Order: sequence, then C-alpha cells, then structure tokens
Amino acid sequence: MANAIDVAAYILEQIGSVTTMKLQKLVYYTQVRYLVMNGRPLFSDEIQAWANGPVAPNLYHIHSGRYMIGRGGLGQYGSADALSFAEKAAASYVVSKLGALSGEQLRSLSHSERPWQDARKGYAPGARCSVPISIESMKSFYSSPECSNPVVR
Repeated sequence: MANAIDVAAYILEQIGSVTTMKLQKLVYYTQVRYLVMNGRPLFSDEIQAWANGPVAPNLYHIHSGRYMIGRGGLGQYGSADALSFAEKAAASYVVSKLGALSGEQLRSLSHSERPWQDARKGYAPGARCSVPISIESMKSFYSSPECSNPVVR
C-alpha cells in the first residue's frame, strides 16, 4: 500500500513546486477522491485536523521548515512508483480539479467541510490539534449529496 509521502511525490512530479500547505491539501483530497471512488483509503497514514487544515504528520516531518517544495524535495522519502495506476489516476484527477487553487484557497475549502470541522470541535481557531480526521467521516461527508467538492463529482 502506498503512503501519503508517495502520493506527495507523485503530485510534485505532476505540478512541480508548490507551497507545503497546498501539497498537504492535495494529498488530503487525493485520499478523499480514492476513498469515495473505491470504498477504501489509498493510504493508512493519519490525517489530522490542524489549525491550517488537514495535515499528514509523516509528510509534514519531511518538509517541516520549508514554505515551498518541488520535484525531488522529499529526498529519499516517497516514490511515485509506489502508486498503482488507479492511485495515480486519483491524484491526477485531484490536481486537474484543484491544482490551480492556492494553498490558502484549499485551506478555506477544507475549513468549510464537515470532516475537518468535526475533528476540530472544542478547539479554538489557531489552537494546536492532533485529532485525526476519520476515514468514516471523510467517506460519509464526501459521498453525501450535501458535498459539492469537485474532487468527488
């Protein structure tokens, strides 16, 4: 099974340099796309409801301290080759639908959606939070008619 870092490596191959915030959100939405289309998660890495939106901590630890990241920026970690054709297709679809948005726009999008909001319940805006966004909450919300996110349409 691929991991969040492998997904990030593939996304970077597709779009080149991006902010680390944007990369994190694209990885999150790739997990969402794959989950809704296939009924199971693409990767088992936890995604947490941080103040600036969904974050995969294992990916964060690799890019921590950097604002921008590009092809090869993950070093020896992660490999796009670890993804199957279907996994690459999910990431490519997300990039085609959301790749033109900035990290801030993706942050706003994730903040407007129930999975992040529910995981952050009881936390003040800007407060540290390491509560996971559950696979169940992602699947429930992004599969529902109330969801208008383009990655699942």
